[in-house]
Parts: sequence; C-alpha cells; structure tokens
Amino acid sequence: MDILSLSYDELLKICLEMGEKKFRVEQLYQWLWQKGVRNFDEMLNLSKTFREQLKERFFFQTVHIDKQLTSKDGSIKVSFRLNDGNFVEGVLIPAKDRLTACISSQVGCGLGCTFCATGAQGFTRNLTVGEITDQYFALNEIAKRQSGHGISNIVYMGMGEPLQNYDHVMKSIEHLTEAKGQAMAPSRITLSTAGIVKFIKQLADDGFACNLAVSLHAGNNGLRTKLMPVNKANDLQKLSDAIAYYYEKTHNRISIEYTLLHGVNDSIEHARELADFTKRFPVKINIIEYNAHENSPFEKSEKQTFEAFIAFLERLNLIVNIRYSKGKDIQGACGQLAKKK
Repeated sequence: MDILSLSYDELLKICLEMGEKKFRVEQLYQWLWQKGVRNFDEMLNLSKTFREQLKERFFFQTVHIDKQLTSKDGSIKVSFRLNDGNFVEGVLIPAKDRLTACISSQVGCGLGCTFCATGAQGFTRNLTVGEITDQYFALNEIAKRQSGHGISNIVYMGMGEPLQNYDHVMKSIEHLTEAKGQAMAPSRITLSTAGIVKFIKQLADDGFACNLAVSLHAGNNGLRTKLMPVNKANDLQKLSDAIAYYYEKTHNRISIEYTLLHGVNDSIEHARELADFTKRFPVKINIIEYNAHENSPFEKSEKQTFEAFIAFLERLNLIVNIRYSKGKDIQGACGQLAKKK
C-alpha cells in the first residue's frame, strides 16, 4: 500500500491495528508530512521493529529528480521521473516578495487546448497524492539550497487539469495545509482549471479555501471551443453559472486567466466579450503573455495591441494584472511544460 495515499485518520487506524501507540503514529506522520522523509530507516525515533513492519506493509509512490535547468531569470525547471518511468515537470519561480512552486497533477493532459504544449502531449494518467506533494518537497529543498529560504506559494498550474484528478489533488492540498503537515495557509495556494463545471460546483460545496483561477482565453463560445475543446461540454453560460454558484457559496473572488494570441483573441471586441463575461461576479483578470512552443501555430500579441486590450479593461474599472512569464528560455513558462524526458 502507498503510505502517502493515506490521511492521518486512515494511517492511525492501520497502525493501531498493528499494535502501535497513538504517539508513534504522530511521530510517523511528522516524518512523512512535516519533514518529507521517504525512507523508513531514517525515522530514528521509531522502533526498529515498527520500521520493519512499515517496510513490509507500505511503499512510497513518489518522484525522483531527473534533470534540472536554470533560467537566466532565476527560474528552475525540474524534470521528475516517476516510479513507472513516466515524467512530469515542475518549476520554481522567484519574485521579489515570494518564491512559488508550480506543480503538476497529471502526466500529460487530455483537454487538448491548442496553445498549450502539455495538451499536445495527450493524457497518460493521474498523479498520486505522493507524486503531487513530493514535487513540492523536492522544489522546497532546491529553494532552501539556492536562496536560503523555502517556498512561500504553490500553484497547481503545471501539467494536467487538476480538477480531473479531484480526489488526489484535494488530499494533497489537505497535507500541505493541515497543522500536522506543512501548515501552509490556503491563501498561498492557487488551483488553476480550464473550467470543468461540475467540479467547480463541487469545490463550492466542499468549502474550498484556496484560490481558484479559471482559464478563459475567449469570451465567445465559437472561439473558445476552437482554442479549448473542453468548452463543448462546459460552455460559457454553464461556466458562468458555476462561477456564480462558487462565489455565492464561498464569497471568494476568482481569477480569470486570459492569454493574448496575436490576431486570434486580442482585439477590443474580444476585450469587451471578456468584460461582459465577468459582470455576474467579482474577478481579478490575469493577462498572460503567450509562450510559444514547438510546432505552435500561434504568436504573442504585439505590444500596442497588448496594451490597448488592457487599457480597455481598466477603463471599465476591472482589476487587471499582467503576468509576464518566467523560464521561457528553458521551456518552463506557462503552457510550455511537456512530459517528454
């Protein structure tokens, strides 16, 4: 059994049945989720007998660093090898006031967004709880060695659609935020989705406390379906209803992500459609610079068009943030991650 798939209560029940005391389970859980140790032999305050029992009963479904690349802007992209030979990528992104880990939730992605390198790779499988969280632990160790301090923020914006791996992603967030785990504030974690309506509603019903970002990229159904096939089953009206429901339940302002593509979705009319979509609920709009990848048919918007698009939104008193990408020179920017080694 993969020990990293278990919650504290599940682990406690099993270990009590093995004849261990509760305080020993507390110690084991600290090794797993506070210290990130992935070798029972290193858990020295546990008895040798208990450690041997753990080795016989459990294994670690985790990730292993395969390759590490550093960008001229300080970003670090890491290729992680999984136990089955597959690969995923994560990125460490420095900024003035934060150090962010961008982590993956799937091997590849099945949504097929036309501007994304990950989507072009297709879907292989979901990541386990351990494979998701251990990207954070590995990147956090790199951060400490490189900068002297750990990660401040996490974004589920790497490879894959997080909401299509709902249970494992939610369990990973639980480990990262619970007091017995990393005790990270939910406000420092952001989950990005292409807009899977039923799961946005489930987040609302489950009392999701982290930040939610929705990738829109077009404010009319025809264009959005061309760019994002997921729109066929999750069209803009259904998505709007789901976001309105989410805001009604949580009172949390979401972020709308919009990548500007030259001559595709960057006109003033497109900006007006985007603004119209946001009228039902308060949002922050993140305008993202497009990052080209191999065989991509798209180009980033010209500077004048880019600025005019943003100016139009700001005249409507919308909150607009510009997200200039980091790690482009190592193919580590938004939309550039792929599952190849």
